[in-house]
Amino acid sequence: MTKRMGIVWHLRLRMAEKGLFQTSELVPLLAERGVQLSREQVYRLVTTPPQRLSMDILAALCDILDVTPNDLIEVTAVNTQVRKAAGGGTAAAPARSAAKRTVIRRPDGA
Repeated sequence: MTKRMGIVWHLRLRMAEKGLFQTSELVPLLAERGVQLSREQVYRLVTTPPQRLSMDILAALCDILDVTPNDLIEVTAVNTQVRKAAGGGTAAAPARSAAKRTVIRRPDGA
């Protein structure tokens, strides 16, 4: 087993705790702190975990919501199995579930 790191993004939850329910409400608050983002960019920031996040945006969000980075980002570990790849190397693969193979039969029994 190998560990792969992931994150859980809590921005929407922290916004709700402060009474901010519309993503567009963040646009002027960010602008007051020198962060210029479109409504669409803010919507994506709120609804999907960012792969990259500038320190200016993170600092502005923490100031607006009166939280720390740890309140916004939860680091998680996802276990994966390591299997032998062709050529003798190893490759990470997601842990397999105990799924049954589906058998499809024709109505005529053939």
